[in-house]
Amino acid sequence: MKKTSISISLEDEQMARHIALLVQKASRYESAVYIQSGGKKVNAKSIMGMMTLGMDISEELEISAEGSDEDAAIEGITTFLKGLEE
Repeated sequence: MKKTSISISLEDEQMARHIALLVQKASRYESAVYIQSGGKKVNAKSIMGMMTLGMDISEELEISAEGSDEDAAIEGITTFLKGLEE
């Protein structure tokens, strides 16, 4: 299992769109991918789970992946989230 942490800083009005894109990105990987925020851990491939996570602006997230492509999953999700801030 691989883990990493990242801080995000997103505009609140764009959060639902970003979550939908994140779920699409996570679904491309065979590995199980999870996002943890504030003690709550959800499946990053589940739109309903991600919507209940309640990510706030300037949130610290922990990303974890386990499976055959876990390295690629961690790198891809991290790159995606960093790209949202640019």
